[in-house]
Amino acid sequence: MRSRTNDERPNVVLVLADDMGYSDLGCYGSEIDTPHLDALARGGIRMTHFTTTARCSPSRASLLTGLHPHQAGIGVLTGDDGPGGYPGSLNDRCVTIAEVLGAAGYATYMSGKWHVSHEESRPGGAWPTRRGFQRFFGTLNGGGNYFSPAGLHRDEQDVSDEAREDPDFYYTDAITENAVAFLREHSVAEGERPFFCYVAYTAPHFPLQARDADIARYAGRYREGWDVIRERRFAKQRKLGVVSEQAELSPRDPQVPAWEDAEDRDWEQRRMEVYAAMVEVMDRGIGRIVDELRATGELDNTVFVFLSDNGGCAEEVPPRLGADVHLPGPKVIPTATTDGRDVYVGRHPEHMPGSEDTFMFCGPPWANVSNTPFRFHKRWTHEGGVASPFIVHWPRGLGESAGTVCDAPHYLPDVMPTLLEITGAQYPHEFPSRDPLPLEGMSMLSSLRGAPRDDERCQFYEHLGNAAVRRGRWKLVREYPADWELYDTDSDPTELHDVAEEHPELVRELAHEWAAWSARCGVVPRERILELTRWGLATGR
Repeated sequence: MRSRTNDERPNVVLVLADDMGYSDLGCYGSEIDTPHLDALARGGIRMTHFTTTARCSPSRASLLTGLHPHQAGIGVLTGDDGPGGYPGSLNDRCVTIAEVLGAAGYATYMSGKWHVSHEESRPGGAWPTRRGFQRFFGTLNGGGNYFSPAGLHRDEQDVSDEAREDPDFYYTDAITENAVAFLREHSVAEGERPFFCYVAYTAPHFPLQARDADIARYAGRYREGWDVIRERRFAKQRKLGVVSEQAELSPRDPQVPAWEDAEDRDWEQRRMEVYAAMVEVMDRGIGRIVDELRATGELDNTVFVFLSDNGGCAEEVPPRLGADVHLPGPKVIPTATTDGRDVYVGRHPEHMPGSEDTFMFCGPPWANVSNTPFRFHKRWTHEGGVASPFIVHWPRGLGESAGTVCDAPHYLPDVMPTLLEITGAQYPHEFPSRDPLPLEGMSMLSSLRGAPRDDERCQFYEHLGNAAVRRGRWKLVREYPADWELYDTDSDPTELHDVAEEHPELVRELAHEWAAWSARCGVVPRERILELTRWGLATGR
């Protein structure tokens, strides 16, 4: 073990889950075994009103830059919309947290999913190695085969063969192993420097794939079905204090039948068994990272942050190409396994999910469970699409706040200012070959230490035309192209009682705030994106 003597600035470990709902950790109400994250929560702080954007690429862009995703160049996913749309890559108006901390003397490492560059096959200006990370292991795209991911890179070299040639390869474990290796090598070679390590798991993003032994631990756990599991999670959430006493459990998703009316219940149970195994394997990996920090004497002086990129995912089989394509295409869904077998995509009750020859999804039933107690899912700006668990563990810095629950409302643009305040790094007004925009967020550090919440600030959201603005207790939200809805989130956090008709002046005021924000931050109208998508399909772009 090598300890630092001349630089006591805290290390930062930032861990991001993928498509994991608000209630999927034990410390947020779940029956899934997540002992390591639960322990971090007990020794740290859980936030109950932290929100993201509604999809992975925009969330990552905002998390990494402290801007709104539209400002950073990524409004939907990583497709280049051409003139008039989003470029689908981090642009020249942003700098990443890795670039800022690197300039301040931090060593910078990343393991996992990048997904903020439309260039995936060859190194480009939006690759992690060109955006501040000294070392990188992971994938550039949005997801895929856990047993043999395509486009696996070490720094800028394609190492996909490492996965194909290793019969025991599993991507979640590989992300962990490489993160641990970075930390271990740092301790030996650069132990005098603080470090920033970004660990971006793909778990539990589809496809539902896990090792048999991990799935077996959940055999029978979901036999009572989604209705019972959801009610049970909600009761536990109230007991834990991660939902308020005023909260009502939202009704079952209208797409979902009652469990007793569901078809293929053995297959349905298996979907959630695999999902739970994927979450547990991620938690186990986080435990290994914590163990490495403890072994090198760095845990007490490490700010360890965990969150998800959006709410649970209700997507099923990708639709046929059309004017409004939302899901990944063939490059994500393999046509065959590594040994040439067929891949069963989507709903095939005769084939249980979990292995490499299936590419299956949780679907609305279990996403509705993941997002307990909220309604809607990933891609919507209602709470089911944006509410995320958020855990901060920092023994040296949290003091008496450790072990508490924080109900202050914060969101993704606030993460970078928080880490900069903690580390003392300065955000640049100028940057070589770029013209960085000022940060959009505010530090959460005072909130984490118990300061009263700010009820005057507006928080803004937009994805696929779905939109929201939150100010204090009020949230104005719409599902594109419908009208605005208004909710009092203090008395109605699950957004069940629309009071827009009772407060027309407030609706107009908040809608005006949202319109001014969207114009300032470069939100492209949804109609324009649909037009560009149709044009791209027609011209073969």
